[in-house]
Amino acid sequence: MRPTWAEVSLKILRHNFRSIQHHVGTDVTVCAVLKSNAFGHGVVECARALEEVGATWFAVTSTEEGVRLRDAGITGRILLLTGYWQGEEEEVVKRQLTPSVWEPWHIKLLADIVDKLSCAPFPVHVKVDTGLARLGVGCKALPDLLQVIRSAPGLALEGVFTHLASAEVLDAPDVPEQMRCFQIVRNTVLKAGFLSVNFHMANSAALATRPATWKDMVRPGVGLFGYFPDSVSNRVQSPITSPATMPVLSWKTRIISLREVGANQRVGYNGTYVTAAPTRLAALPVGFADGLSRQLSSRGRAIVRDAFAPIVGLIATDITLLDVTRIRDVSVGDEVILIGSTEHCQITAREHADIRGTAPDSELLEVLCGIGSRVRRQYIY
Repeated sequence: MRPTWAEVSLKILRHNFRSIQHHVGTDVTVCAVLKSNAFGHGVVECARALEEVGATWFAVTSTEEGVRLRDAGITGRILLLTGYWQGEEEEVVKRQLTPSVWEPWHIKLLADIVDKLSCAPFPVHVKVDTGLARLGVGCKALPDLLQVIRSAPGLALEGVFTHLASAEVLDAPDVPEQMRCFQIVRNTVLKAGFLSVNFHMANSAALATRPATWKDMVRPGVGLFGYFPDSVSNRVQSPITSPATMPVLSWKTRIISLREVGANQRVGYNGTYVTAAPTRLAALPVGFADGLSRQLSSRGRAIVRDAFAPIVGLIATDITLLDVTRIRDVSVGDEVILIGSTEHCQITAREHADIRGTAPDSELLEVLCGIGSRVRRQYIY
């Protein structure tokens, strides 16, 4: 098989979950966010591993992702973060998925199918827009939506949640405003008579920066896979206390060819890199079609024989070149680490993200989610 693969340590994933649970305390439920194929790690395998260590809640983006987990035998609760689309309501109810709702039609369609299938009470979570301006009912419209839910006797309001826009930025003015808005939301829900409701708003960033947001449930996503935010404001001196987690995924390949070239040799497409001295080049069977960003061209690096080797020339569709001149005894077949660590060297997905763009935390998600499907995943139990 093509010698390019990603190793996913389910042992580390289980450790990370336990660490996060310890960090927030046993009174707070940890909902493992596994959207986007568990950020490229493999949603089914990760969900199974997490159930083994006590995870009872999972969150995904869509009905399709929820059905995939049910088909794989996952029995825990599955929250649909972006609700469901018209026509999916029967599948949502039959598969016992927990949809987020914020539109009256969400509630009507669910209520009709719950009545048809005689499976009341059916739990829902209301998504509230407190400032991100993407999805969710606005704070002013919430009372009317609560009345719609009350008029649907087959539904039970189990949770109310929102999503923070800038939790990793300590002095972001929008986060306190969102927190104040969500407190008003909580008061509104309780005043309306919905007393047994779980409130949740904390993502991975808020886990590390804002304990006041933990509420009844936290929703770690990329933090569960070993990456908590570090892009905080320098203007605020406040400790960041992240759970003790480690990266779950390593990305590896092998050298498939070696060649010697002279000085002043143009390397790769368009000759964007020119050797300054005689150079030994190693070719790797990986490229931007696998998710290795072209922005790493002549800027990124890899690990060969416990030493760093720079990427040279443009990263192509399927091939990347390294300068291994200064590394002794390099051979065809040697393992190369694109993301991962050895005894003396480490390259994280965050390093790739830092090179790729000016918003490292967003770029980090792109790095992990962007590792292509033809990069086979090997699971370490």
